[in-house]
Amino acid sequence: MILLPVLLLAAASPRVELVDQVYTVPHSDWRYIKVSLKQLPANISCEFRVVSNHSEVQVAVLRWQDLQQFRAGRPHTIVAATETGGKGAVRHQVRTPDDYAVVVQNRSRGSGQVRVHLRVALDFANVRYLSRSRQLVVILISFTVFFAIVTFSARKLLRGMRK
Repeated sequence: MILLPVLLLAAASPRVELVDQVYTVPHSDWRYIKVSLKQLPANISCEFRVVSNHSEVQVAVLRWQDLQQFRAGRPHTIVAATETGGKGAVRHQVRTPDDYAVVVQNRSRGSGQVRVHLRVALDFANVRYLSRSRQLVVILISFTVFFAIVTFSARKLLRGMRK
């Protein structure tokens, strides 16, 4: 009996794990993961850890159009990025629904490929609150409706008792 609510709560989790695997990135090269977002508000969360030798990696979040510019070697905009290193994390709050790319770049000075454990998740737990004035209006409307229903019900009950 308790299992059903626990399963429903787990299914309604605001966090969606997209990627949790190890990627191999050749020397001075990069790999990417496409992330399509149509729902707001959302956060893209990326964590990485270099599994192989002491190599340096950078993870960046780009809009899909900027990835095309990056591929062509033209100037592009990076939405969010980690520092170059052996491990790190980045979190970006998405403001417009669009297609994004999480890019893993091998920035090692030595030659050889790097193995990187990458985790990418979407977090939909951003809660927006009403302003104080709107909260007050909602409370006043709720009280008014509640007391109107109570008054209407009380009048009907009193009439029924008098007959």
